[in-house]
Amino acid sequence: MTDRRMKKINVSIINYKTAELTIECLRSVVDDLIGIDGHVTVVDNDSNDGSAERLQAWIDVHISQVPITLVRSETNSGFSSGHNQGILACPAEFYLVLNSDAVLRPGFFNAILTAAEASPDIGLLAPRLEDEDGTPQISCFRFHNPASELMRGAATGFITNLLSRYNVPLSVAPKADMIEWASFACILLRHEMFASIGPMDEGYFLYFEDSEYCLRAHRAGWGIAYVQTARTVHYRGGSAPVKALAKENKRLPAYYYASRTRFFYQAYGWAGLVFANILWVTGRIIANLRRLIGRPVPKAKESEQMDIWCNIFSPLGSSHKTGG
Repeated sequence: MTDRRMKKINVSIINYKTAELTIECLRSVVDDLIGIDGHVTVVDNDSNDGSAERLQAWIDVHISQVPITLVRSETNSGFSSGHNQGILACPAEFYLVLNSDAVLRPGFFNAILTAAEASPDIGLLAPRLEDEDGTPQISCFRFHNPASELMRGAATGFITNLLSRYNVPLSVAPKADMIEWASFACILLRHEMFASIGPMDEGYFLYFEDSEYCLRAHRAGWGIAYVQTARTVHYRGGSAPVKALAKENKRLPAYYYASRTRFFYQAYGWAGLVFANILWVTGRIIANLRRLIGRPVPKAKESEQMDIWCNIFSPLGSSHKTGG
């Protein structure tokens, strides 16, 4: 039975057919959590590939070091639902949402908990994400907005420079007052914030749920901070296929565009959603005009001109993955 006593920290990790990655992640968590009043919850999102059994075997060997619970979800209900299950499995002062394709550097918990306890008005704390060789990754952002969709569609230097203040990615060491949301590959949530604004929106299957949660926190008056001394290796794309597809300009899954629609609607209303789509189309027209001066046209994702209109008349409709 799970210990319901309030812990200092509960780490939530989702596994979906990534047992080896999850075990590597777990090993780094357990090693750094020893001596801290913590708990780890692993949610298997209905992998049905033997992952849950392999994880349980690993947990049985290591549970004497740190309390670990395996939750077997009956469905693959996505990122938000999985982490909501993980968070609610054990009450704690802080919740670490952690990807299975991430590994904590030694000293992570000491650094991020020290920062959190020093700033009670901060609801979310984002660590430094980095490649295995220590190269920092961009992990803090401005909110996606209609102007950024014009930039994204045009993919043209003049437009990007003109609208640079709306650019979504921030530098690898962003100024605190510029951060609007951060990657949920690894993020620390304060219990008081979670209790006040509620769990993550389970209408998202994957993508944009982190933006929406940070938007909700911001509207409720909670701050977000970047903690450079808390370091996490993030093997980008190890737990989801979208980044690989995007790199090759292949068609992205329907759930990605359904999540995009949901976020723009929640952030800017229906008119803002439509305006963002129109600006993306305008950007593509600008991109194609590059041919007139002999410049190559940046490629859009396959079928994106149709897919951005996903759920346009039912923006809060399902974004859940179908099949597999």
